[in-house]
Amino acid sequence: MTTLVNILRLQTSSRSKIIFTMILILSFSSSVYAQEVLWEKLNGKAKTLFKQKRYPDALSVAEEALKVAEDTFGPDDPKVAISLNYIAELYVMKGTYAEIEPLYKRALRINEEALGEDHPDVAISLNNLAELYYNQGRYKEAEPLYRHALKILKQTLGPDHPEVAITRENMRALYKKVGKDEWTE
Repeated sequence: MTTLVNILRLQTSSRSKIIFTMILILSFSSSVYAQEVLWEKLNGKAKTLFKQKRYPDALSVAEEALKVAEDTFGPDDPKVAISLNYIAELYVMKGTYAEIEPLYKRALRINEEALGEDHPDVAISLNNLAELYYNQGRYKEAEPLYRHALKILKQTLGPDHPEVAITRENMRALYKKVGKDEWTE
């Protein structure tokens, strides 16, 4: 009889441990989900403020979204890269180019490591960095980034995708700026 009671205790404690573990997992999952919803809401609010040309407010909210992304998903998550790119775009509006390059470079590194070097988000990060270099007159640094972005986008999205067209136009603008008559892929 004592053995039966001990077995029942062990089963009860094992069952309790399993239930407790499941509750912990579910509460963690709902917490992460709540943080993801918060991150999305903050991004939406920042975009609304941007459209209203309230750039300092948009920047403050975007920086808050970045903190939520880093704290929730980790510093090397693609959501962090999205937040970094958005903050960089807001700095473009402020004209503070020195602050933009590290953001774009970090977003590029995160996307390459998390998504692989041939992912469309990597191409968009390359295009963003190339656009910054173009705007700074750093044309020789911009060209290989545009080329690499175009190659990735054509391979992953197809030659007729709008992102391919955007990158092609960026390349054409670069070539026109540096006085090259013709650009060929």
